[in-house]
Amino acid sequence: MTLPKDPVMLLSVINTKLRDEYPDLDALCEDMQVEQNTLIHMLKGIDYEYDEEKNQFV
Repeated sequence: MTLPKDPVMLLSVINTKLRDEYPDLDALCEDMQVEQNTLIHMLKGIDYEYDEEKNQFV
């Protein structure tokens, strides 16, 4: 799956996948072959950070 370039759409896709398919961000990034730092940086640009307890970007 190609991830959206738009950060807001990316947020929606990633949080949905974290909720429905993956136990944590590491598993998502490994399975989808996504660079975790890039993903974190893109979502930080719209003021979202990964919350390990909630397993989502908030």
